[in-house]
Order: sequence, then structure tokens, then C-alpha cells
Amino acid sequence: MSALQGKVAWITGAGSGIGLAAAQALAAAGAVVVLSGRRAGVLGAAAEGIAAQGGRAEVEGLDVTDAAAVAATAARILARHAGRIDVLVNSAGTNTPERFWRDQSPEGWRQVVATNLDSMFYTVHAVLPAMRARRDGLVVNVSSWAGVHHPKLTGPAYNGSKHAVTAMTETINIEEGVHGIRACCLCPAEVSTPILDTRPVPPSAEERARMLRPEDLGHTIRFLAELPAGVCVNQLIISPTWNRMYVNDL
Repeated sequence: MSALQGKVAWITGAGSGIGLAAAQALAAAGAVVVLSGRRAGVLGAAAEGIAAQGGRAEVEGLDVTDAAAVAATAARILARHAGRIDVLVNSAGTNTPERFWRDQSPEGWRQVVATNLDSMFYTVHAVLPAMRARRDGLVVNVSSWAGVHHPKLTGPAYNGSKHAVTAMTETINIEEGVHGIRACCLCPAEVSTPILDTRPVPPSAEERARMLRPEDLGHTIRFLAELPAGVCVNQLIISPTWNRMYVNDL
């Protein structure tokens, strides 16, 4: 039996890409998955797909940049599941086509930082008390290759927010490891997800075919969640073998 059988996992950005793949992988391992995101119809279809495969999925529509809404959503999940959120996967993220100093606007900056960084603080802040009470819990924050390195193509707002996620995630381990809580900062290089369409020059189909797939990250997140409670993978950097960051010096 999987170590995740009967556990509760809350996933943000769960409508597509890495978040959806994480929800599918965790549900396949026996977890009850709670899918959050802005698009109710997309989340509903994702939950139906998980249920069709024998999994258990719930939907909580949410704008993760709204601190009050995040707190209320966490409270509802905890109330339904006897105070349990065993796994939190923060996968909501964004970037804008206008991402370089020459065209980055204050509004675009705020949107990226609010989605990529602020939202992760809000969700972690909302679940930590319950995790402390149970002396157990896993947080997986999806950062990026841009949270470890300094690629040019992603721009200052994205790079800055993802580096901040990397730093913030380790503070969870610093403060909360003594309470049985562990956090992993997952730092993937290019993954073939819809966010690529927001690039000023979207990658070609041939380039996308060589990237990581969302399900690669789903399997990785399941691996992290199934590790024994006494094991913490603080940071995990993952890339495609044919890595454009190296080949094209991006």
C-alpha cells in the first residue's frame, strides 16, 4: 500500500501543467487531492478525469493571490478532512510576454510576484498550524531553473520571484523541521506546459518535444510525497537531458 493512501493533498495551479500532473500522480497513489485554480470548468474536468481513473478529487476554485480567499479555502479543506492537509503542492505560476527591463511594467511585475511568490506564502501560512498540530506535513514549492540560475529569457520579475521561492522554502525547514514538517523546492528547467505560450518567442514543437513533460514532474512530486516522514529533500533540480539552457546558452 502506498504511503499516501488516505492522505490529503492540496494542489494549486492544478488545472493544467505541473499542478495537474501532480494531482493525477498523487491521486493514483491513493491521496485525496484538492484542486485549486481560477478556472472552475477546467478544474471540474480535471477532477472528473481523476475520478474516472479511480481517484478521489475535490475542487476549490481560488485566486491564489487573494490572501483572505486562500485562508478561507484552507479552512474549508481542513474542516472537511478532520484538520488534515498532509501535502501542499504550490504549482501556480505565471510570467508575461513583456518581461525584460525594456518593457517590464510595474503592473506586470506585481502580477508575476503576486502569483509566483506571495501566493506561496499565503498557502504555507494557512496550512502550517494544522501541520504543526499533527507534527507532520510536506510542502512542495515549484520554483524553477530560474530559481537557482540566472537565465536571460525569463526576465527580472520571474527570476526574482523564483529565487525568492527557493530562499523562502528553506526557511520552512529551518523553523519547522523540529515540528515534523519538511519542504522541498522543486526547480525544473523547461517543461512543456501552456506557460511557454506567454514567451515573447514561444518554443517550436521540436524544441518542446525535448523538454520535460508535466508527468515527469508529477512522478517526481509523488516520489517526494512517498518518502518516509524523516526524510527531507530540501531542493531538487531537474532538467531534460537535452537541455536548451546549456545547448543554446539561454
